[in-house]
Amino acid sequence: MPDHDPSADHEPYPRQHGPWLIHRSHQPYHDPWVQVRRDEVTRPDGLPGSYAVVYLKPGVCVLALDTDNHVVLTKEFHYGVGRTTTEAVSGGIESGDSPEQTAHRELAEELGITAGKLTKLGMTDPFTANVVSPTHLFLAEQLSNGDANPEGTEQIEPVRVPFSQAIAWVLEGQITHAPSCLVILRAAIKKNQALP
Repeated sequence: MPDHDPSADHEPYPRQHGPWLIHRSHQPYHDPWVQVRRDEVTRPDGLPGSYAVVYLKPGVCVLALDTDNHVVLTKEFHYGVGRTTTEAVSGGIESGDSPEQTAHRELAEELGITAGKLTKLGMTDPFTANVVSPTHLFLAEQLSNGDANPEGTEQIEPVRVPFSQAIAWVLEGQITHAPSCLVILRAAIKKNQALP
């Protein structure tokens, strides 16, 4: 379930939300992964309007870096964008799990990798206007390999490339998944990896 339950808002209406005034809210759609909240508002310019916010499960994005200074990425068809993309390991945080537990689980599931060292690289809000999807970023090192166990919806091809190649793909726009771009660049700075 996403991190926020819009129906749990018990504050009285109308209520201030930054420069916006919310008169009422309702939830037109929800499933285990997505919730949508629609607010009837007074806009900052004083006019009436509505605003929709989409809540996704909080998640993780993990960059696996081996001792040869290669990273292991994933190549997979993603339903939303309708194309195959190259990304770092990503996944949603299940209720009761920590971001670190999720990072370890997703590495094992998607790539069969166990990490002896996991370093936090902060978090990101991939899109702030009307999507709430906090994503925790990690660098995984001291890797050992096993068998991947992806979910039934996942057909993942591992992509092992030099770290410098992954950075170049970000800068050239070949990697477009925002958390992957950020985790690659933050890891590059942390590891003193030269940027092209």
